[in-house]
Order: sequence, then structure tokens, then C-alpha cells
Amino acid sequence: MCNLYAQTSSQDEIRALAEVLNDHTGNLPLMPDVYPDYAAPIVRNGQNGRELVLARWGMPSPAFALKGHKVDRGVTNIRNTASPHWRRWLGVSHRCVVPFTAFSEQARQDDGSFHPVWFAADETKPLRFFAGIWTSWTSVRKLKEGEVTADLFGFLTTEANAVVAPYHPKAMPVILEDREEIETWLTAPIPDALKLQRPLKESSLQVL
Repeated sequence: MCNLYAQTSSQDEIRALAEVLNDHTGNLPLMPDVYPDYAAPIVRNGQNGRELVLARWGMPSPAFALKGHKVDRGVTNIRNTASPHWRRWLGVSHRCVVPFTAFSEQARQDDGSFHPVWFAADETKPLRFFAGIWTSWTSVRKLKEGEVTADLFGFLTTEANAVVAPYHPKAMPVILEDREEIETWLTAPIPDALKLQRPLKESSLQVL
């Protein structure tokens, strides 16, 4: 389960590759460590065209997962897109792409501890995007913060490919490699968009 990624590409790169028309992020810093509930950039379909905005990482949790809990820490990774909880956000108005340059999975060591292993396209860590969904939601994310309304996002996962599986056999993020795949995820009918929920080919990923 990916709960740590990096976004160290430039704002100009993100805007160009995702064909952003409106940037609402201000002076976007480099983010070498993005953790759950951090505010991070996403690209989504806005009322006036494609827009770059900040949202908090972690979609609303299903009702069953909140029983007995006072806060909703959110769901960062979404696998079961057939679930009614997630299906409501699969339309183009709630799809987004999440820029990143590397992502991490926690790999179990021989002593039973876990250690982060980083993955990227290559050593230069070029810009890529996760296939994500977003929504505006009112909830308690942190007790000290109280109830807030915020834009939230998460990204899809799928079966691990042969690069990720030795370290994290259950899943890997859904990664979009080029402008055509970004366009498909943001604009295509749901059945066509969900065809992108598949493991990345091994030649497009390596361990750093």
C-alpha cells in the first residue's frame, strides 16, 4: 500500500504534460516526501477547463471503517472500483491525475521490520502521474482540527508487476505514462478509463 511518494518536477512540467489551463496552487514547492493527509497537487477537470489545485491525500473512508472512530484519516489507495463507495466518484467530474516522480512501498526485512523501497521510471525520476479520484468532503480528519470541508484525493491501485512484487506483492499504484493516457483517464467513459487500471510494464519501472 503506497503511503509515501515524491513530487520533485517543476510546476511548468506538470502544466505542460497535463495540459493545465488554470493553476490555483501559487508557488508550488518541490515535495520529496508526501504522506497521507498532506496537501499535494492534483490535476482535475474544472468549470473553466483543466486545473492544477492542492488537495489532501486520503479519500473519505467507507462507513463500516468508521465505526467506533472519532476521526476519518482517509483512504489513500483505491483498489475495488466496483464498490458503490468508490463507484460514485468514477465519473469525469471526480477523476484527477496526481503528479509524482517516485513512490515508495514498505518492504519487510529479514528481522521483521519494514523499510521504504523507492521506485521510479529511472534514476532521473521523470514526471509521471497516478490515476486518481477526488471529492470535496466534510469530516473530522484530526481531533485538534475539528470538522473541516476539504478537497480530498486518492489514487487507484492494481496488481503488482514483477518489479514491485518482490517488495510488495499485493499491489502497486496505477501509473499513467504519457499525455494520451492522461487524456483517457480524465475524459473517457468509465469502462474505457478503467482499462488503465493495470500493472505498469516492467521496463517502465525500476528500484532506486
